[in-house]
Amino acid sequence: MKVLGFAGFSGSGKTTLVEQLVRGLRSSGLRVSVVKHAHHQFDVDQPGKDSWRHREAGAFEVLVASNRRLVLQRQYEQTAEPQVHHLLAEVYEGVDWVLVEGFKTSDLPKVEVWRPESGAEVLYPEDPFIKAIATNVPDQIRPTTLRPVLDLDRPEEVLQWMLDNGENLIYQPPLA
Repeated sequence: MKVLGFAGFSGSGKTTLVEQLVRGLRSSGLRVSVVKHAHHQFDVDQPGKDSWRHREAGAFEVLVASNRRLVLQRQYEQTAEPQVHHLLAEVYEGVDWVLVEGFKTSDLPKVEVWRPESGAEVLYPEDPFIKAIATNVPDQIRPTTLRPVLDLDRPEEVLQWMLDNGENLIYQPPLA
């Protein structure tokens, strides 16, 4: 499977871009998974539903499956920052692509998503794992870079870059 991360600060457009790329990859007949990092407490359950009740009762894991969907929830007993490689090990082996949103300090190859209105500095000068930058204002990127600069408003351009560079994005789990 090929793995590519998307790093950037809140409001930069990561989620919108990943959503568009999933659609583009799927329209090409490819199977896509997404791994998303959340910085806050979140819940995929609804109060009162069976899975919520099991989790509230203290289950460490709740796996809910139907003939169309599978969801695995794991409740950490102590605060634990998820590691992206551990999460990738959980992904179904038969996918063609895994798009990873967040995990901006990971050692995965990444596209930086940058908009000046985020108020944040660019990440790429300090991150050798950033392979390209997607932005809607390429003339405002400082410092200049030799990395590819892709048009954030043209997701098909980002998708084509991904497909053209896919052989360099084949996932190699770290050695234990």
